[in-house]
Amino acid sequence: MAPAPVDDSMPTRISSDCPQDIRDVLYHAWGHDVPGLKKILDVRGKASAQDPQTGETPLHAAIRACGPAAESDDADDGCVEEAKEVMQELFFSGAIWNDVDGNNETPGCVAQRLGHKALYDMCVGAGVRAELLFALMEGYEELSSGSDVGEDAAEEDATAEDAAAEAQGDAKETADQNDRKFVPPDAKEKPVTSDEYLKSTLTYDADKLLDADLNGVMMAWETDIMRRSVAALIPDAEPGKRILNIGFGMGIIDGMFADLKPLRHHIIEAHPSVLEHVFKPASKFGPGWEASGLEDGAYKIHAGKWQEVVPKLLEHGEMYDAIYFDTFGEDYSQLRMFFTEYIPGLLDQEGRFGFFNGLGADRRICYDVYTKVVEMHCADAGLDVEWEESDVDMAGLKEEGKGDWEGVRRRYWTLDKYRLPICTFMG
Repeated sequence: MAPAPVDDSMPTRISSDCPQDIRDVLYHAWGHDVPGLKKILDVRGKASAQDPQTGETPLHAAIRACGPAAESDDADDGCVEEAKEVMQELFFSGAIWNDVDGNNETPGCVAQRLGHKALYDMCVGAGVRAELLFALMEGYEELSSGSDVGEDAAEEDATAEDAAAEAQGDAKETADQNDRKFVPPDAKEKPVTSDEYLKSTLTYDADKLLDADLNGVMMAWETDIMRRSVAALIPDAEPGKRILNIGFGMGIIDGMFADLKPLRHHIIEAHPSVLEHVFKPASKFGPGWEASGLEDGAYKIHAGKWQEVVPKLLEHGEMYDAIYFDTFGEDYSQLRMFFTEYIPGLLDQEGRFGFFNGLGADRRICYDVYTKVVEMHCADAGLDVEWEESDVDMAGLKEEGKGDWEGVRRRYWTLDKYRLPICTFMG
């Protein structure tokens, strides 16, 4: 059954009991009134004000006012040009690119649905800038202030840390000053952390692996993605390769790697329940598999968090032709740390690195933002990224709680295209 059409009319999106100060900024944004908007935006937090009933923000309003695009290319549309000017002013004043409204749409989602590519691209660009800034701030927080740092460098570090702290303070102040009574549709969604996941009891069945909160750790529908990933990492299914996989899960990709008869095949897995499952007598990857390598240690499952195991592999001089990364409960910063700090020492110069690209995969704009962020961070690490796009069979993935999602807490994939990353060293 097709979803009900969205009512984009102003009376629906700006509620009758919306506070007057928020109503004013929404009206000015909707009317693409830049001079009037600038006066209001002098008050901190107004760029991200939300109607407490509908969740409408000035960004949503500026985009929604353009209505559906008449053509796929709206570059010459006068209304769109006005909206772009308004959005630029809003972003400059601190508008949040991924706030969701009552329809669970970000401003970029609205732009995409209405067919305004130029406005969608502006939202993607704002998202990329925000993610890069957050990563930069995290880096400043980790800077050392030890006595071995030179005086000039120490002053630069202190300045950077002060700037990051000020930016964080500004963000908090903005949130505090903005009277946010709107509750996003997914506000009660419990975030999953690595520590909580590793303490969780897991449940296996033929189609999926779930944690205690029924979050999908790995599911059988991913099999085609894994097959494509193996083909991309090991072209022509060449045997005799050295392989490292981080995150065993259901063992889908490791089964495919094993079929290629690699020279070395190392697996890192941290969850006790997965390790117990792996070492059952019926498992393909138990002690018998480990003993079947051409030399001692050629085939091995390393128990523990990759952050603890990988440095030991480096100490032993391990080198791989293909590396795959698919962990659960970790945010993007951990993936970035892996390919920035460890791939240069683990991957052969002609080798290939890949990962399960589920970054922001519950929303198209988030997926597009992370695509660009990964490209930039990989370039910083000396890696080229080539994206191989393929179709995802959505027959069983369309509806929450139905088909493949039956018994699963939330739908972590909503897109009909998968971008498979193939990372290689530059040059």
